[in-house]
Amino acid sequence: MASPMRSLLTDPARYLQSFRLFLANSTEHQCMQEFMERQLPAVISSIGNGKSTINVLSIGGGAGEIDLQILSKVQARYPGVTINNDVVEPSADQIFKYKERVAETSNLENVKFTWHEETAYEYESRMNAEKKTKKWNFIHMIQMLYYVKDVPATIRYFHSLLDAQAKLLIIMVSEASGWETLWKKFGSSLPLDDLCSYISSAGIKRILDSAGLKYQLHELPSHMDITSCFVEGNKDGELLLDFLTETREFSKTAPPELKRQVMEELRKPECSEKRDGKVLFNNNLSVIVIEP
Repeated sequence: MASPMRSLLTDPARYLQSFRLFLANSTEHQCMQEFMERQLPAVISSIGNGKSTINVLSIGGGAGEIDLQILSKVQARYPGVTINNDVVEPSADQIFKYKERVAETSNLENVKFTWHEETAYEYESRMNAEKKTKKWNFIHMIQMLYYVKDVPATIRYFHSLLDAQAKLLIIMVSEASGWETLWKKFGSSLPLDDLCSYISSAGIKRILDSAGLKYQLHELPSHMDITSCFVEGNKDGELLLDFLTETREFSKTAPPELKRQVMEELRKPECSEKRDGKVLFNNNLSVIVIEP
């Protein structure tokens, strides 16, 4: 009998709902913002040297929250320089929110925004078809490499677009996170439907090493409060479980034994720690900065 389990990505509205809940319950954005505040200035310190225009490419820019923080650091390092910020984002809803955010943000006079409602692969295909090879001074891919079919090819292509002194910045879950444990153990039992791949910083490092690329690695501690997942029938808990397993209505559609094992695993120290009566899932991230 076919499993009733479906990938969460087959229901974009529910995916977005669970994603927003994940952001509200985790320190995901806070730990990224801290990195942008403290460490990004050193990363971008030479990307615009001698340039009258700086080209920034955001792959999977989402609603722009982190993008605008990155741009403010580029502006601070290169005051008055024109910045072309191209955003590749497949979700019309996210682009709409990004544009709203830009409209509400001051000091963006020298930034020119261009939005492309497409996936990284569609962007690459279009550029190849139009025989365009624009060079970029800074390219970033934040939490998006899980959603591309061919990760090595995607990294190779965007790396090839780097100008001299440019940087490619990737943020994704760390191999030292609960995600890695969960995926290794249950990935084969969950409904991926080719829409998402389970890859952590370990996989990216292997790709970069085999391609002989130079990179630096930064680890960002982060956690997510998943206490509500253990409250039977709790709506937020069910949505967070969907997000953790990338499965639509996991608690209703998963075979009882699989559900029992996943719930048990989520409590283990490899995945989570108990603090002040809460269950905090290890959401550690890795930042990988790749040289041209």
